[in-house]
Amino acid sequence: MPEGPEIKRAADRIARAIVHQPLTSIYFAFESLKSYESCLGAAQVIEVQPRGKALLTRFSNGLTVYTHNQLYGVWYVRRAKSFPQTRRQLRLAIHTAQKSALLYSASDIMVLTEDEVAGHPFLNRLGPDVLDPETTPQQVSDRLLSRTFARRRLATLLLDQQCLSGLGNYLRSEILFLAGLHPTLRPADCSQAQIQALAAATLSVPWQSYQHQGITHDLEQAKALQAEGKPRWFYRHWVFGRQGQPCHRCGDPVIKAILGGRRLYWCPTCQPLSVSDRKADGVARDVRA
Repeated sequence: MPEGPEIKRAADRIARAIVHQPLTSIYFAFESLKSYESCLGAAQVIEVQPRGKALLTRFSNGLTVYTHNQLYGVWYVRRAKSFPQTRRQLRLAIHTAQKSALLYSASDIMVLTEDEVAGHPFLNRLGPDVLDPETTPQQVSDRLLSRTFARRRLATLLLDQQCLSGLGNYLRSEILFLAGLHPTLRPADCSQAQIQALAAATLSVPWQSYQHQGITHDLEQAKALQAEGKPRWFYRHWVFGRQGQPCHRCGDPVIKAILGGRRLYWCPTCQPLSVSDRKADGVARDVRA
């Protein structure tokens, strides 16, 4: 599933192509949305706004197209009426005279009024967006230490969009590595300094990924490894996808685990779990390497 940085980059591409441009037509694959094609086609797109892993495409007539890529959805921006060769199914197309924004494979598409956007059950449950420039480290810290989230393991908490929106699988592993925290710790187990480091990484890692095409590793080190001929998967991330490879910091092998069917990576040396960190509830027992 695309994560916040990928969704935000998609929003940027779509916006550059279609915002404030006269529309030539709009296509919906779902019959329930066909009636909106003419009224939206007669309007203009005024904003393409990412919200966590969802996109809100706002039109000048007050309507908004809500889309969520889920696992398989993908956006393409192409020359007008130029369609990619793919086995995916086209779900939504927004055409101008010059460009087309095409959404394939997504099944979660709705047309909403402003009041319906405000009352949308998914959007209402989203936590602070880690890629919103107005989200602060203090807001992230307060969220993590709130009664609702403080006693949940970081490995699962950082995937919960109700806690913080826009995070996903690779960001989770990278954030925990940079914060130096073992994935089975909880916010309640962490010191103030650890929470501050976690909050800072929670914002800085997604922003770097957004700005540098998915690279979350140290940029200078990544550039040097690329110059050495290393493959992208080796230098893109600190730990994610690097099971058994040497940690970029300490050289010890990176560990992989499966939690809830999702991959999780960490360095046992840089992210230690000491006896004092385990607490009485033994939160680390059900991690299977």
